[in-house]
Amino acid sequence: MPNMESLRYDEKLEVMPKAAPSKLKLFFSFLRLGLTAFGGPAMDAYIKGMSVTRYKWLDEDTFKDGVALCQSIPGATAMQMTAYVGLRARGITGALASYIGFGLPAFFLMLLLSSLYVGAYKLTWVVSLFHGLQVIVVAIIASTTLAFGRTALKGYKTALMAVTSAVLFWKGVSPFLVILGAGLAGAVFFKNSGSLLTPLFPVREPGRTYRHIVTLSVILTGGLATLYVAEKNLFHLAVLMLRIDLFAFGGGFASLPLMLHEIVNVRGWMDSKTFMDGIALGQVTPGPIVITSTFVGYLTHGIAGAFVATVAIFTPSFLMVTALTPVMDSLKTSAFFLGSTKGILASFVGLLFFVTVKFALAVPWDIVRIVLVCAAFIALIRKVDILYVVLITAVISAVVL
Repeated sequence: MPNMESLRYDEKLEVMPKAAPSKLKLFFSFLRLGLTAFGGPAMDAYIKGMSVTRYKWLDEDTFKDGVALCQSIPGATAMQMTAYVGLRARGITGALASYIGFGLPAFFLMLLLSSLYVGAYKLTWVVSLFHGLQVIVVAIIASTTLAFGRTALKGYKTALMAVTSAVLFWKGVSPFLVILGAGLAGAVFFKNSGSLLTPLFPVREPGRTYRHIVTLSVILTGGLATLYVAEKNLFHLAVLMLRIDLFAFGGGFASLPLMLHEIVNVRGWMDSKTFMDGIALGQVTPGPIVITSTFVGYLTHGIAGAFVATVAIFTPSFLMVTALTPVMDSLKTSAFFLGSTKGILASFVGLLFFVTVKFALAVPWDIVRIVLVCAAFIALIRKVDILYVVLITAVISAVVL
């Protein structure tokens, strides 16, 4: 006689519900949502409203499990949640349909803005506009650092880890090494802190999902091999973006210190001001801030670079969500995993603080810019919609600066 709890687990992951949405339904539903996907992690509420409340593709407990998983692994949380919903509703192909549908509007709009930026960045009013947007980037990163700090810094150990990470980054240590060190330290220092979550379902690996993941991994490997043979510059761009996403614990903003280090400091593909412009454009497009990768790819290698960078920055997130969903209960009860995650998140507070300082030093400050950054920072910590803050700052900059 089959175990009833195991059957319930399978029903939530692999067995299609009676009213399962078609893959086209998933694609177009998330495409429509992606057109207005401003606010980063705040989009989780809209994804929940559509998938749980409106269409009832998932129940609330299953959705909450997904949020817990996506917040514990690297990558942009909102993007990962679209894959999670699609996986639960229609398996791996449903996850692909949801993921691609949600990300397409951000990609195409950023591609358009990047091409306009290259053609018009020397115009006087455009220069003024981006001078103001550089100020808003400082406010955005500063408010993100504060938000990260409130969540991740609990006690002197995490605070010390954040300070140490900032100092190491300032001294030129690779952020990838800083993150690895923080993860190991967290596993040691925090292994007995907090309480482990009780699993809702017994662990059972659905073989069909893993077969699809293996297929996708083979396709990814083949694509990288093709790039290596045909165009090594695109290969190196793809590998860089893959690596950044693999280490971006804490959401999309966690990728910014990594991008800054690799693209500006190590490779010199662009200066800090240009990179800040890319972040600013990422804030006026829907979708996660990691869409800045499209900007980087376009400015360095044209349309092909934009496509390769975008696919690469989102691929690890997708594979991790689909691979780890079946074993999420093991992760939720692993003291090593929870401790490592706590250490890594603490390190990102320090890394984001460094990025805030780095970007602030690149701004030619005057009284107008100081007023703008203070007003934007206050608005952001008071939860004013980031799109309104960016647009208002842009208008003021174009007129005043």
